Amino acid sequence: MTTDPIADYLTRIRNAIRAKHRIVEIPASNLKKEMTKVLYDKGYIKQYKFEDGANRQGSIKIGLKYNPETKTSPITKLERISKPGLRKYVKATELPSVLNGLGIAILSTSKGIVTDKEARQMKLGGEILCYIY
Repeated sequence: MTTDPIADYLTRIRNAIRAKHRIVEIPASNLKKEMTKVLYDKGYIKQYKFEDGANRQGSIKIGLKYNPETKTSPITKLERISKPGLRKYVKATELPSVLNGLGIAILSTSKGIVTDKEARQMKLGGEILCYIY
């Protein structure tokens, strides 16, 4: 069992991108499922599938996206911000702008998992889970 499942999720995606894998399989949780939906909605991954497995939560299969000509991924960096030892919370007025708006910050708010832009529109603060660009 890992002590930081979100860091494990991000590391598995990061490693799969570096190895140029097409599909990565990750143990599922409700938080990881919501993060995967955000990645899909923002165009960072090609597709995803939630599978029920032998364990209770099942797994997530993520189809990674690459540029056909340059073979590069739209994800250049996945950075974990709030960690179990040091949580990072922000108010709605202090939401970060990742790479001057080119990247996204994924936040855990009272309304669920959202990006920094959506949180700004809803005027919500929360815990900054990660930066993706």
